[in-house]
Amino acid sequence: MARIVILGAGIGGVPMAYEMKETVGKKHDVIVISDSPTFHFVPSNPWVPPRWRTPEDLKIELAPVMKKKGIEFIQKAAAKVDPVNNQVQLVDGSAVAYDFLIIATGPRLAFDEIPGLGPDGFTSSVCHVDHAAVAAEDWDRFMENPGPIVIGAVQGASCYGPAYEYLMILETELRNKKVRDKVPMTFVTSEPYIGHLGLGGVGDTKGLMESALREKSIKWITNAKVDKVESGMMFVTEVDEDGNDKKKHELPFKHSMMLPAFTGVDAVRHVGVEGLINPRGFVLVDEHQRNATFKNIYSVGVCIAIPPIEKTPVPVGVPKTGYMIESMVTTTAHNIADELAGKEPTHVATWNALCLADFGDSGVAFLAMPQIPPRNTTWSAEGKWVHLAKIGFEKYFMRKIRKGISEPYYEKLMLKLMGVVRIKGE
Repeated sequence: MARIVILGAGIGGVPMAYEMKETVGKKHDVIVISDSPTFHFVPSNPWVPPRWRTPEDLKIELAPVMKKKGIEFIQKAAAKVDPVNNQVQLVDGSAVAYDFLIIATGPRLAFDEIPGLGPDGFTSSVCHVDHAAVAAEDWDRFMENPGPIVIGAVQGASCYGPAYEYLMILETELRNKKVRDKVPMTFVTSEPYIGHLGLGGVGDTKGLMESALREKSIKWITNAKVDKVESGMMFVTEVDEDGNDKKKHELPFKHSMMLPAFTGVDAVRHVGVEGLINPRGFVLVDEHQRNATFKNIYSVGVCIAIPPIEKTPVPVGVPKTGYMIESMVTTTAHNIADELAGKEPTHVATWNALCLADFGDSGVAFLAMPQIPPRNTTWSAEGKWVHLAKIGFEKYFMRKIRKGISEPYYEKLMLKLMGVVRIKGE
């Protein structure tokens, strides 16, 4: 009987556990290690600060559902992955041995790379539900005395959708509360142009996003490096297409949310052996989601290493979307099952990108197949239906996670958006 350990219990780790257990059944042990007792639905975090959701709306207690699925759940933080000895060391001094390890930790949020950035500095975050809860308190104070807002993503960021979403959700909330006229808004991004998204654009995302910002009277700065943040002031350097300094900006704000760059989590980036991670601490994987040096280690989600798709004046990372993660999960489950049967891995993840960017009362959707160009399919669209679709998908996804059901969540959403199937239970 093999011990299959999954490190992490987020949008990658929880579906990974469900699908892995369904694939191998009772013949093998599936064990999940997480520093949190709950799963939370990260895509809905931007709704928390304006009180459209509470943090508890987005959380699911994992121990009961894991027990029903026959999955062992260890609610402890990992101190270090030890690939030489095939174990995960935990912060309490104990260790969990494995035959196969699937790293699904998500990222470390590198707020420390820019002075004054993050919840411990002067900007808010929606990267974690607990950060979003703190941002809600800041938003309450802001609404008592509105002023300038600065939203965006710093150099090296690899996830841009939530920044656009948060910007437009707040804009919608301000209009609903009849105070939009009191709030200048600026979007600051390391992208070379609006709608780049770390993907070189998808369809007409450049035109769609720029049009949306112009329509809402939102200014923007692209090719931007955030130098530092002080109380109520952000210092930004705008560079030209060759990366040379073009203009210095001092942007006052009363509320700000800036997405940070990511690294691998400490338990992985401090592993101390060659061949597992890249210099940023992301796990190196082949087309089968398997590490080439430690072949019993697989990885899925934001914690894997994917190089940028192109050179940009300011560093821009590549996003790893839910649809892409879903493909990694299925591929990993089947490849480990093959290995347990004495076969070599043959399954390959598709790495397609599907995104619903909610704009509060409308939105933009895009599909890139594959995510990294050149592509076979490129599609984008806009409208109020995107906002409604994201609400529906949140409910659908959370219901399946709560019931411990493994199925292609994002693939069903994609097919529905393209008019092929109807999601049951809507």
